[in-house]
Amino acid sequence: MISIIIAVTLVYLLLIGSFCLGFDRVKTFELSDMKPKTRFSVIIPFRNEAKELPALLESISRLNYPKERFELIFVDDDSDDDSRNIVETFLASKGVGGANITVIHNVRSTNSPKKDAITLAISKANYDWIVTTDADCVLPKYWLDSFDELIQKQHPDLVVAPITYHYVTGFLQNFQLLDVLSLQGATIGGFGTKTPFLCNGANLAYTKQLFNAVNGFQGNAEVASGDDVFLLEKATRNNASNVHYLKCKHAVVATKALTSTADLLEQRVRWAAKSSAYKNLFGKFAGLIILTQNGLLIASLFLVGIGVLKPKELLYIFIIKFSIDFLLIYKSALFFDQKSHLKHYLLASLCYPFFSVYVAFIAVFKGYQWKGRSYRQ
Repeated sequence: MISIIIAVTLVYLLLIGSFCLGFDRVKTFELSDMKPKTRFSVIIPFRNEAKELPALLESISRLNYPKERFELIFVDDDSDDDSRNIVETFLASKGVGGANITVIHNVRSTNSPKKDAITLAISKANYDWIVTTDADCVLPKYWLDSFDELIQKQHPDLVVAPITYHYVTGFLQNFQLLDVLSLQGATIGGFGTKTPFLCNGANLAYTKQLFNAVNGFQGNAEVASGDDVFLLEKATRNNASNVHYLKCKHAVVATKALTSTADLLEQRVRWAAKSSAYKNLFGKFAGLIILTQNGLLIASLFLVGIGVLKPKELLYIFIIKFSIDFLLIYKSALFFDQKSHLKHYLLASLCYPFFSVYVAFIAVFKGYQWKGRSYRQ
């Protein structure tokens, strides 16, 4: 048993270590004030986001990009609050001068409302470059400028960009931030080692031509979430060299961390539930190693209790995991200018193994609720 724990720990060390090396290989992209050329169709599905939409809409009004070079397509996914009225009132009273803005109603055809919304919006999009974000996000001023310059310089088919949490207070929200920083570190690190396997639909861009070439979400439309990662998998199989990461501080999209443990668990279960449908072997391997390492840490506590494992050996295993995880999260925190939140890392690292194993267990044996709807794997 001890040899298994040591072997898994070494593989885990190599895996996270590779992400740390890969993170540095992805160079930070600096804007150079190029003349904008790309035209974008920005797609924003929403369902019951009345509290969050005003901040998104305000950030849209502050975008620096020429208004005649992008359009906004809001897709109302059966909201039963004031969400649609908020969008329409904003457009009528303030709008985004010069930008073409439409609000459409989602048409359900699969088990994934968000994929339906994006597919519908793409069919109505006027421009070839599609950019997706979420209704609870805030967009940076030079968001579209960053995509445009990368597109002009590197000519990709799909671009993954960074996300983080803002206005983070208290341990629960800091726990989520550290988790997201680790995910962002793994995302960037995966690109740096030429094994991209993670992305987030809150900050993602791709060509309509690519979307149609890989048949959109066909093949995974019945999985409720995963509009981002499944498309990334298809894009890398189609032409991995044309899939890029936009490591640019001007492209960071921010959203809010959740305020309750119950909501956090539902969200993470939703994220975990789609992993069984992944086709990327490296992604499956990485997820398995990370889950196994966390599971073995918990198991090691019991092994110490029954005398099979020495406390000193458990401490060594924890220190190895603690240290390599911290290095990756530190690199992410440095990029996102969020180093001050690292003071919560020790407590978060003690809680995380229990959290991750519980989420994985629930994702396998129980469904989840999201936006007032129930789903099963």
